[in-house]
Amino acid sequence: MAFTLYSLLQASLLVVNAVAVLHEERFLRHVGWGSDQGIGGFGEEPGIKAQLTNLIRSIRTVMRVPLIALNSITIVFLLLFG
Repeated sequence: MAFTLYSLLQASLLVVNAVAVLHEERFLRHVGWGSDQGIGGFGEEPGIKAQLTNLIRSIRTVMRVPLIALNSITIVFLLLFG
């Protein structure tokens, strides 16, 4: 498989899919990345753990509908062109 723009887009779609299916109670809380972890005080900079948790939560919230469309387009494209 050659390294093309399409393969790069497909790999990034797979990574976003993997982040979107992470379940907070089943996986993230056992690792110590639950929503109640890493709550800082007022005015403190959030740590890297809190920032990654917020990123995962926002990807799950914002990318739900676009991922359905992107996955469908990718499947149709792969069925048509191999």
